[in-house]
Amino acid sequence: MEALLRAEKLTKHYGPVLALDNAHFEVVEGVTGLLGSNGAGKSTAIKLFLGLISPTSGSMHVLGVDASRAIEVRSRLGYMPEHDCLPGNVSAAEFLTHMAQVSGIPPSQARSRAADTLRHVGLFEERYRPIGGYSTGMKQRVKLAQALVHDPALILLDEPTAGLDPGGREEMLDLVRKTHTDFGISLMLSSHLMGDVERTCDRIIVLEDGHVVQQGDVTGFTEEIETVFVEVEERREEFMAALKARGINAEDQGTAVIIPEATEETYDEITAALVEAQAPLRRLGPRRHALSEIFDDVPAQQPVAQETAE
Repeated sequence: MEALLRAEKLTKHYGPVLALDNAHFEVVEGVTGLLGSNGAGKSTAIKLFLGLISPTSGSMHVLGVDASRAIEVRSRLGYMPEHDCLPGNVSAAEFLTHMAQVSGIPPSQARSRAADTLRHVGLFEERYRPIGGYSTGMKQRVKLAQALVHDPALILLDEPTAGLDPGGREEMLDLVRKTHTDFGISLMLSSHLMGDVERTCDRIIVLEDGHVVQQGDVTGFTEEIETVFVEVEERREEFMAALKARGINAEDQGTAVIIPEATEETYDEITAALVEAQAPLRRLGPRRHALSEIFDDVPAQQPVAQETAE
């Protein structure tokens, strides 16, 4: 699968502050999560690909083209900024029509495109109201709409659920997925909320202190692994002995018996060992990775100053 975005040895200094350090990653078709805490380098990476700032060193490719040499390719990107930057005294319909025309769409088509896009984000009935009177959730939808109105190949979203209550977050994440499934547009979603990424994204890139510490399919981080937890009410030693007699490697962790590398046959042996040991079963099941565990193996590093040029 060809990369839509590619960073190679991408480094960015803000004076003495190192925001990105020799970062390598790719964004392919689908919905990609750019995950990391505040100051990890997420906003810096987005602004570099948009051409809003220049890298200190390294290279960037956008849709297969060297981003430093082909500015016009950026017209195929959409951008939803984190902060409130909308004009308050115009309607959403006027604003989106203007944004479509700025992207080169003729006026008559721009009005139609604006209406269709506002319908997609759930603001069609409110399209003639001034944006200044919108709620935070409605403003976030306008920002998504303006990133979408010119039919880009890829949309970059910087903290799209910022400031939203739980219900608003769910609705925004549903819109992100729907944008991909309905229109085939790929998206890169920057967030410090692991739940947003796990719920919405196909792939994940994890930034920590300017370094890429993990990347890959989300399912690869959340899939069930072959480790079984068994909790018994009593007779744990007898249960452990029965497992050992069956050639099953197990570890007593106090609250549970841990059995790694389990197969379907292992479950049958566990059941037989429970019966033999007469150990009352409290709980048995596979362990599932949480996305938060991605950070467990990351070495502790000195904190990096907050990203500037927000």
